[in-house]
Amino acid sequence: MQPRNPHTDESTTPLLPQEEGDDGLIPQIFSSVPALNEAASYLSQTTSYLTACFSDSSEHSPTYSAASHIRAQQLNTFSSGEAEASSSTEIHHIPSNINHLPNSESFNTATSTPPSRHDEITRTSSTVSLRNGRALVQSTHSGQSVISIFQSLVSRARRTVLGSSDDIGWLQRAPGMPPIEDGTERFLEILDSIRHGVHRLPNSVVYLLIPGLFSNHGPLYFVNTKVSFSKLGLTCHIAKIHSEASVEKNARELKDYIEEIYWGSNKRVLLLGHSKGGVDAAAALSLYWSDLKDKVAGLALAQSPYGGTPIASDLLREGQLGDYVNVRKLTEILICKVIKGDMRALEDLTYERRREFLKEHHLPNEVPIVSFRTEAGISPAVLATLSRVAHAELPLVAPAGEPTKFPVVMPLGAAMAACAQLLQVRYGEKSDGLVTCRDAEVPGSVVVRPKRKLDHAWMVYSSLNDDPKEGDASQVCEALLTLLVEVGQKKMHEKARKDE
Repeated sequence: MQPRNPHTDESTTPLLPQEEGDDGLIPQIFSSVPALNEAASYLSQTTSYLTACFSDSSEHSPTYSAASHIRAQQLNTFSSGEAEASSSTEIHHIPSNINHLPNSESFNTATSTPPSRHDEITRTSSTVSLRNGRALVQSTHSGQSVISIFQSLVSRARRTVLGSSDDIGWLQRAPGMPPIEDGTERFLEILDSIRHGVHRLPNSVVYLLIPGLFSNHGPLYFVNTKVSFSKLGLTCHIAKIHSEASVEKNARELKDYIEEIYWGSNKRVLLLGHSKGGVDAAAALSLYWSDLKDKVAGLALAQSPYGGTPIASDLLREGQLGDYVNVRKLTEILICKVIKGDMRALEDLTYERRREFLKEHHLPNEVPIVSFRTEAGISPAVLATLSRVAHAELPLVAPAGEPTKFPVVMPLGAAMAACAQLLQVRYGEKSDGLVTCRDAEVPGSVVVRPKRKLDHAWMVYSSLNDDPKEGDASQVCEALLTLLVEVGQKKMHEKARKDE
């Protein structure tokens, strides 16, 4: 190492060898390490100082004021010290024989001279130090605002990238949740027997079908299933609720609906809820089980977002795609203005709301539960699938004297396939297009996981190109309720055995 230059106080150590050749290169590089260490130490100290400044400004408390006052005093002292040093330098050049002047001459000299330069410099330095203190405070506030904006951008970007990846399947990870049981094999056996004309649903109960979101605007929602049950001699109703209302409001209406059916028929009620209808029915049992425990025989949830859905969360959560393409605003206009609904109907299906609700209200352990989840197909053939959502009657008179009916179709299968592909690419999760498979599995229930590709709308709107060799939506609903009856009988036997 070369000695420091006393005039520049800088190290004269060269970073490259002074002589030609590679022999001195490595030693010279290693000899520069102390200098690099000094630079790193300086940068570390500077960073610590700036961090302290920003942390002081973020704390709007007396600590910040005291720190700023101390810095201002330090600047004032520093400036005053410079002023005293300059004035002492000027006094040093005054001739030394001034001490031998007479007192009168000294007095005249003192009175004839202008005001003390030391006081003037002190006032000037005080003003400068005050300005420097204000500038320091302003720069600290500016730095804090820059850091706050940067942190906000980073947090927003993180929320946008992660989306609902940490929320999907949270029920399966939550502690204290009861285990699930796989009932797929038994379900397929029941479905096969139904297709061959064997029906086991009892007539001793009333079947209540609970539709999901936007069902009030789908004239054929659950209609085929109700007609099929009526042909079997079963009493079946479709709940007349406001599908775009909040979960708790619909839970109250369902409670009244169930009690009315029970008092009118003196029969227990077996519930089948699709999509949000399953969430509404589960909320009714959770909130009013003391009033319904003798009136409800069980609950089947078909493709219900019991744990929540990433579609609702990504639309409504801050920092998600709804912020960038105004989807949230358009959804609010559609629900609140166009169809006169309640925005809470969609908000209640987000992961945040489902966590809050299930934390306070659990499904009763004694009620039989069956949950049905499916996976939508994403093959190109699905894009050509059309679903019958309504029918139109023309004033033309047919030979039988009835008006001519034409089906109203929509490409619901293509829309569900697109949503399922989006969830698969972004989160790596299988879904029916709106609800992921893991969020549709209710803890403590018997879960049905068919391998057949079925989207979210298939359960309530029949497709025009369904395979006749496969069971239709009405038969699937019948198989689910038959399985639910068996689960209820099993629970009753277990309870009787424990009582004995």
